[in-house]
Order: sequence, then C-alpha cells, then structure tokens
Amino acid sequence: MTEVSQTQFERLVHRAVDAIPERFAKYLDNVAFLVADEPNAEQLRRNRPAHGRSVLLGLYEGIPLPARNNGYNGVTPDTITIFRRPHEMMARDASDLAVQVHQTVWHEVAHYFGLGHGAIHELEGRGGAKC
Repeated sequence: MTEVSQTQFERLVHRAVDAIPERFAKYLDNVAFLVADEPNAEQLRRNRPAHGRSVLLGLYEGIPLPARNNGYNGVTPDTITIFRRPHEMMARDASDLAVQVHQTVWHEVAHYFGLGHGAIHELEGRGGAKC
C-alpha cells in the first residue's frame, strides 16, 4: 500500500492526462477528469469491477464519442473519475502508483472513444493500447 496526499494524487492524474498522445487528446471534447477518494455506492452498484477485480479504479460516465451525433450540444460534460484509495491499496510503491494511475486514465479514455472492456484488454495484451 502506498499512501499519498490528495494533491500528490491529483498531480499523478494530471501527468497521466498530459501524457495522452496528441492524436487522441485532440478528440477529447466535453470531458472532465475528476479525482475522488472512492466510488460512491451508486457508482459501485452500476459499475461492478470487471474481470475479477474487487475494486473500481476509475470510471467513465457519459456519451462515448462514437455515439455522439449532430444533436449533441448543450450536454453536461462526460466525466472520467480516478479513485485514489483503491490505487493506493494496490500500489507497491510510488513508481507503481504512477504507472497504475497512467493505465487507469488510458483505460477510461478508451471507454470515451467507445471501446468496451474486451477490446481494451485485447489491445493491452498486444501492447497497443497504452499511451
């Protein structure tokens, strides 16, 4: 377990967002990146952790880019929330924490682009979905 302050964790998330390659970042529109200590009960109820995981590290909530059409306007921003405490529980050290945050940000951005868990894990398995 690796504990960091809220400010330190926010910096890790900010760095991970800044590391998104421009070829993807230029399409990020109307999406806010948030940090929370843990998912709330409703987020957990609606989004059970996938693939045998017992924790929810991040969450994309919104209308994925491919589902948006010409009528998409005046919509509240999509959110990508990265949860601090689950990351701290899983991290071996500060370096591992930074890697995990980076991977979670990428994973949730992939959902924004319309990819499901199967496609994301397939790409990660081939080494192609990490930025």
